[in-house]
Amino acid sequence: MNDIPSGREASNRTDYRSARIIVFPVPYDSTATWQKGAALGPEAIVKASAHVELYDIETDSEVHLQGIHTFQPPHLPRSPEELVRVIRQNVSSFIKDGKFPVMLGGNHSITPGAVQGIKDYFSDLTVLQLDAHADLRESYNGSTFNHACVMARVKEVCPAVQVGIRSLCREELNRLDRSRVFFARDIFLKEDCTEKVVDLLSFNVYVTIDLDVFDPSIMPSTGTPEPGGLDWCQIIGLLRKVAEQRHVVGFDVVELMPNKYNKAPDFIAAKLVFQFLSYIFKNRIMTVDS
Repeated sequence: MNDIPSGREASNRTDYRSARIIVFPVPYDSTATWQKGAALGPEAIVKASAHVELYDIETDSEVHLQGIHTFQPPHLPRSPEELVRVIRQNVSSFIKDGKFPVMLGGNHSITPGAVQGIKDYFSDLTVLQLDAHADLRESYNGSTFNHACVMARVKEVCPAVQVGIRSLCREELNRLDRSRVFFARDIFLKEDCTEKVVDLLSFNVYVTIDLDVFDPSIMPSTGTPEPGGLDWCQIIGLLRKVAEQRHVVGFDVVELMPNKYNKAPDFIAAKLVFQFLSYIFKNRIMTVDS
């Protein structure tokens, strides 16, 4: 995701004007409630992307040929409420310019601003959340825009479908729409839920991927790792199906807390971004609501 589409081959820099894909790093973790360090996540993902091969076997494509530009991170306020405004403004401008936004966190507080910015242009929108946590608290630590409240704020903007959930409080349990939640245990114990998830999505979809949706055996570098998570093939299989059957208008990857002694999670996060982009742009036609 560098300005130089990286991997094992050399390439020219892609400027904003000619790029179709904008990588938007948002190094923010001021609302972290346990371990801090997710602010270092975007830089770690971008650095790891220099080692991801440019050719994707499954799609027989090289998504970097679409042009990938890494946007200079904005000045970030400490207030999560103000952060939402800043992100909304930036993401809205990307969509207006015909770009495909990929936001890198940082913690999950960054997602509502992106959803608001995209909803300005795509009226028929659903958010697909891949996450260990429901994030449905009305308020937490004195803020309604804390990372623990992300999906409560998102659902004020548009419908959502939640996948991989395995941790929540009593308040969140009472706020769940059970018909639109796929608990991790149910995915393991029942039949493949992929088609059921996709059926609940509108045509236009924004995807938010909290890396703790993965089992900590492959993704330990998150602020609050939860046992019993999904594996690579389960996540990738769902993202592939969503990209095939719906119009993905943007996505984010959040909550990487890099560990200097274990770089594998950084690479997994970078690979996830490239893989999802490869699915999305295999047969891509960009449309915006009139």
